[in-house]
Formats: sequence, C-alpha cells, structure tokens
Amino acid sequence: MLICLSANHKNSSFDVLEKLSVGADSAAGGMLTGHDALSGAVVVATCNRFEAYLDLDEPFGVSPLPAVYAAIDAVSESTGVSAALLRDTLDLVHGNGVAEHLFAVTSGLESVVVGEGEIAGQVRRSLEEARAAGTTSPELERLFQRASQTSRGVKNHTGIGAAGRSLVRLALELAESRVTDWAHTRVLLVGTGRYAGASLAALRELGVTDVRVYSSSGRAEKFAVAHDISAVSTDADSLAAETALADLILTCTTVDHHVIDAGILTAGRALLAATHAGVGAPVAEAGPVRSCPVGSEAEAARQLVIDLGLPRNVDPDVSDVPGVELLDLETIRIHAPLEQLNATSEARELVGRAARKFSAVAEEQSLAPAVVALRSHVFDILDGEIERARRRGDTSEQTESALRHLAGVLLHTPMVRSRELARAGDQEAFLGGLDALFGIEVTLPETAAAPVGLPGAAGVSDTAS
Repeated sequence: MLICLSANHKNSSFDVLEKLSVGADSAAGGMLTGHDALSGAVVVATCNRFEAYLDLDEPFGVSPLPAVYAAIDAVSESTGVSAALLRDTLDLVHGNGVAEHLFAVTSGLESVVVGEGEIAGQVRRSLEEARAAGTTSPELERLFQRASQTSRGVKNHTGIGAAGRSLVRLALELAESRVTDWAHTRVLLVGTGRYAGASLAALRELGVTDVRVYSSSGRAEKFAVAHDISAVSTDADSLAAETALADLILTCTTVDHHVIDAGILTAGRALLAATHAGVGAPVAEAGPVRSCPVGSEAEAARQLVIDLGLPRNVDPDVSDVPGVELLDLETIRIHAPLEQLNATSEARELVGRAARKFSAVAEEQSLAPAVVALRSHVFDILDGEIERARRRGDTSEQTESALRHLAGVLLHTPMVRSRELARAGDQEAFLGGLDALFGIEVTLPETAAAPVGLPGAAGVSDTAS
C-alpha cells in the first residue's frame, strides 16, 4: 500500500518546514529501518513542502498505523521536530489517493504559485536521490515515473504552465515596487545551485546587467565564468563589502545556516563609509550606487534582500538595519496569486484521470496472487488428466490440445471478472469465490483501503489533500 505523509505551506508553519528541510536527506533511510513492513521511501523536500512517500508491504486488512507512527518517529529523529507536533501537523494520504496527490504536486497544482515549473524537476530529483540511497521500490518507481509523465501532459495540454509563474519570478514581481530601474540595479546573488540559474535568468529578463555571485562553498568562480558575471571572494570582508554595494541581495542556497545577517550588512556599510572617508583599504567598484555614506543618519540607503533559501539563508535581524527590507518565503507565499480557474480545472481533470488509470492498474495487480493461484489449480488438474490419459495409452496431440483449449476457455471469464472486481475495489468477492468453489485461500498485500486516521492529525484523507 502507498502512503504519503505531507507537511506543506497549507498545513504547516514556515518554521516547521524549515526544520524538516534540514534533516530531509537522512529521513528516508531512517523510516525504512524503523519498520520491517516499509519496503520503500522517497522524500520530496522543497521550499514549501516536506513529503514522505512510503511503500508498505502488509497483508490486506492490516492497519498501517504502526508503520506510519514508526515513519513519523524516524522523521522526528532526523529533523528534530517532535513526533507529537508531526502527528498534529502532517496530512496522511493513503491508498488510491496517493497517486492523485503526487500527480497534482508534480503538476504544480499544490504549489504556492499554482502552475510553477520547478516542482517537476524537484520531484524527479527526489526519485533519483532515493535510487542512489537504495530506498525506492518498484511501486514507488512506477508512481514517480507516472507523476513525471502526468506533469508533462498537464503542461502540454492546459494553460497551467503559462498561467503559473516560478517562485523566483513572483519574488521579483513583488520587488518591482521597490526598484526604480532594473537596468541600473546592482545585484548580489548568493548561491550557485538550481535556483541560482533560474534567478539569474529572471533578473536578466528584467534588464539587470550588474550581477555578482557569492558562494560559501567556493563555486562562485566557476558559476561566474559560465554565466559571464563577476564572482565575489569567499573572505568575510569581500562579502561584507559587496552587501553594502548591492541594491538587491538575492539568496538561494541550501546551506543550513545564515549566510547574510545584520552583522555582515553593518560591517559592509562601515567598510564602505571608511572608503569614502579615505580610511583603510579601498572597496572595489564602489561606483555611484552608494555615493553617500551608507547607514548615515542623514540618509539610509534603500536595500532589498530576497531570501529564497530553506532553511533560511538570511537572518531576520537584517530588517533592523536602517533602509533594509526583507522579502522571504513566508512573506512571498502570503502574496501568492489566486489560481487561474480555467487552467487549474483542466489540469485537475487530467490529473484525476491519470490517477484513476494508475489506481486501476494497481488494483488489477492486487489480485495477481489470486489469479496465479487459480491458474495453477486449473493447470495442475489439467496436467494430471493429461498424464492419466497417457497412462491409458491415449497419446493423441489432438486430445491434449483440446483439453488445454478447454482450460483456457474456462479461465477466460474468471480472468475478466478478476479485473472488473479489482477495479471496483471488490477483491473480497473474487477471493470468496475462489475459497467457496475451489478451496483456494489467498491473502493479498494491501493496495487500497478505507481512510485511516491519525489521532489528532490536522488532515486525513485517502484522496488528494
């Protein structure tokens, strides 16, 4: 049975999501070792969600709650978020609803910015990371591959992709009212990861030409050469000085500590003020952007800091520095636009259709052990009859062929009925018939069941949340 534990921007605070993101890398392995029946785990961790997709190998009718609680305990241990808080916060999706939920997530329908495109790549990378860690399973592979196919179909056949915007672009749109002229805006880009390239592209679309990049990991030089911009040295003074020179600081790294804080901004302004006063080493390329002493009581320079990192790249205390305004993920999601209703409706219809198809295949497969048991029973009887005919001296190929044809005809209707009953969720009817007519008893692994509740859970559903 498939299970999804979901913390997202709709049911969790930014602080909880930030803590969950820190220990996301080790969560999957911990969940598998925490309960023997968990055969696979894939964790999707983005700036606005933490989701654990689990493959539970339990017989039909067995409660998944022990495995769910074990998974929650593992997440708590790896992230530092208390198990009690997780039980109160997480949405539990299980059974057939898991596919619809993941398909909607991958298609951007559950994002802060409906239709944003980054999430599909993040989901794909989550599967790749699970493969590398050895935590995925065949059913999770099928689920995630189908999710990627569905997101491409939604993008190609609806207007959701055009209607949706990336988180980066939304942040820059919110920044427009604070920027006089993008063409004369000096930007410090902190980070060289997957969001850095998207951020740089969005800045250039707005007309920004003066961009410097900083990376605490030392990757700035390589990124700068590849994108034809300037790199900032990794020493503390260089970073501080550049923060003072920048009109806009945009951070998008995956480090688990603050890269920018009030102390760095204040130190940079002091360096720049000393340079203008002719004291100490000169700050390179001061230019006209900070022509007056920054931070002076007479005039505090207006400066915007956009933090797209999770965990936070920027300490909230930067807002205490005169003239500085902080725009972080928590603020950005408050200003997320309303859904584009027509495109969203069409996209959800495609997602629902794909999820039903996925579930139908899973349901059919759920009766596979029973179908195999029936075929084995019939073919064992057939082989026995053929052997007795041979002992009586009847070795005619026509006789053997006729018997095998008869067996196939007799099995045709039960095979058709097994698929029909499985799709209707009535596997018990088929199992009961096998037991009543042939004395064949089969215990199925659970694939879909009624909703399961987490005591105290914020949201519990077997459909997409």
